[in-house]
Amino acid sequence: MKKRLAFLAFGLIAALITFVAYRQAPQALQQLDYRMKDARFRVRGPIAPDKDVVVVAIDHASIKEIGRWPWSREVTGRLIENLVSYGVKVTALDIVFSEPQNPAADAALANSIAKAGNVVMGYFFREEDQAVDPVAIAQMEKATVKLMKVAEGVQSLPLTQYENLDANIPQLGAKALDFGFFNARPDGDGLYRRSLLLLLYNGDVYPSLAMKALRHYLGSDIMMEVKSYGIDGLQIGSLRIPSREDGAMALNYYGPARSFRTVSAADVIKKRLKPDELKGTMAFVGATEIGIYDIRPTPFDAYQPGVELHATVAANALEQRFLKYDGITQMQEIFCILLLPILLGIILAFMPGTFAGLAAFAGTSGLFLVVNYFGFTQGLRDMTIIYPMLGLGLTYLGSESWRNLVVEKKGRQLKKAFSNYVSPDLVREIEKNPDKLVLGGEQREISILFSDIRGFTTVSESLTPPELVTLLNEYLSPMTRIVLEEKGTLDKFIGDAVMAIFNAPLDVPGHAEHACVAAVKMMEELTRLNVGFTERGMHTLDIGVGINTGPAVVGNMGADIRFDYTAIGDSVNLASRLEGLNKYYGSHILVSEDTRKQIPEGRFTFREVDRVRVKGKHLPVVMYELMINNLELLPRFEEGLEKYRTQQFTAAQVVFNQLASDYADGPSKLYSCRCDEYLATPPPADWDGVYTAKSK
Repeated sequence: MKKRLAFLAFGLIAALITFVAYRQAPQALQQLDYRMKDARFRVRGPIAPDKDVVVVAIDHASIKEIGRWPWSREVTGRLIENLVSYGVKVTALDIVFSEPQNPAADAALANSIAKAGNVVMGYFFREEDQAVDPVAIAQMEKATVKLMKVAEGVQSLPLTQYENLDANIPQLGAKALDFGFFNARPDGDGLYRRSLLLLLYNGDVYPSLAMKALRHYLGSDIMMEVKSYGIDGLQIGSLRIPSREDGAMALNYYGPARSFRTVSAADVIKKRLKPDELKGTMAFVGATEIGIYDIRPTPFDAYQPGVELHATVAANALEQRFLKYDGITQMQEIFCILLLPILLGIILAFMPGTFAGLAAFAGTSGLFLVVNYFGFTQGLRDMTIIYPMLGLGLTYLGSESWRNLVVEKKGRQLKKAFSNYVSPDLVREIEKNPDKLVLGGEQREISILFSDIRGFTTVSESLTPPELVTLLNEYLSPMTRIVLEEKGTLDKFIGDAVMAIFNAPLDVPGHAEHACVAAVKMMEELTRLNVGFTERGMHTLDIGVGINTGPAVVGNMGADIRFDYTAIGDSVNLASRLEGLNKYYGSHILVSEDTRKQIPEGRFTFREVDRVRVKGKHLPVVMYELMINNLELLPRFEEGLEKYRTQQFTAAQVVFNQLASDYADGPSKLYSCRCDEYLATPPPADWDGVYTAKSK
């Protein structure tokens, strides 16, 4: 739980750090956020804009055919008149005529503008000092916003204010339907992602060229709505255009250059279009030829003509395809910034390791990016990307650094220390929960296995120390491997003896069966080892194995500076006694009745060997031998045992002597000797057949 709370803490810390960064909005993060948002456009790909918005391009073909820009104003006038003849409803000029050309040319253009009656002329504000004709300024007054809906308490407008402008010469302006500025402002990285809808000049609010074109295309005045935080939006008839508080609108681009329906200015001037080809459209006239240099780099295209930005605003408005950044969007951002790191922290707390944690981080991040993308394409929500991703990244880096430096380092150390004598399952459990390795214990049912080499003292006395070490290593290594294969835990080596426990610290279903399988494998492995020992002229070995199943206290026991995972209790002592009794009975594997009861019927062959009171215990213990050879003697042995317990010692001895002769059976030899004892000194009449062991 402490470990999981640590992961959660990293999520909380990351969420708070990210939220502070979100509120501060440092320039570096904002620029990175812009770039990530730009990628959404490229993934989405181009889409078709409103067909009623048209770009009339002063393009390369027009320059080659008509001549260098700027053209004669008679030619421009012909362009304007021909657009009307093609049915254009509103003509918006992304051009300013701030200086006279010559009287005849200026008069011709003024006449064409007056004749068309649908021309919204462009102009731009500038910061540099600029002498402006008072008449031109007076003409501009009709371009201001006349209708405003201002919330109570608003003292000022958070709009960019300019002191100077480049206006059209009065002769041309007098004939214009209206005026709209075409100023554009890039972000810090030079890309144009927003369009300015409103600007301040001489205390008045002026709309952009696109807004004025829409105003006359829809036939309704512009009304500006102002809230306490800034500009809330513009209303043109039934059409609402949302705005950021500074009077800008995020552009929902349709694609790279020429995504709009585009006609060449030369084709209009030469009247090469179909008669109704532009009927009912809103035409934006501007330069697309790179040499004229009205280029605006955008998320889609580094060479997007500036006139297409105005067309994008108009098409977004007509289709209501606005990128929304309102209170709902901000709440969604804050929700993701605060929740996602905490959610990832909780997920990481349950991940077993670094690679699983990386998958969780990738999955959570991927899910957010997918939701963000569909929110952009389907809901048109302009939600941030960088800040939720930053929170997820900080959570992952913090959590995984802590996991590797603290948790997994401890786990790796413990794995290295324990992997040689505990089962692989236990190693994995230690890695997942290293804090389990503390002083203390629990009571649970386990199966305990003891094995010991018969006559090892005699063997050891005949060997040099190096030979003894070699012999022990060759014996103990495969025996340890067998224990681990059967999901056991190697408790300890006691000289040449092996103590193993099953079903601790992990649950091992069928633990008694696993212990018996381990004992059988040990005997089979010993046979193989003895063949090798014989070939090398070494001593052969014999072992006895005792197995008991019962409750015991298991855990890490010892001192604060040194402890072992072990088991203690009466069940452990009985297993040790059973192992020792193999010497007395001449057997190899003795198991208790409690172990025998847990073995599925038919899994092994057992024979009841004796009912004995082992040293240190009052109640008798029923012992069974797990037989691995001479299985055919079992019926005869059971016959002899029945006669023995009914005090038919003479008849029983005949059976046991025969078995001892035919099979060299250890238990039969023992019972034959007992029959001699009881024939010499008969037991009492109420004898229960239980033998009392006089040694371990």
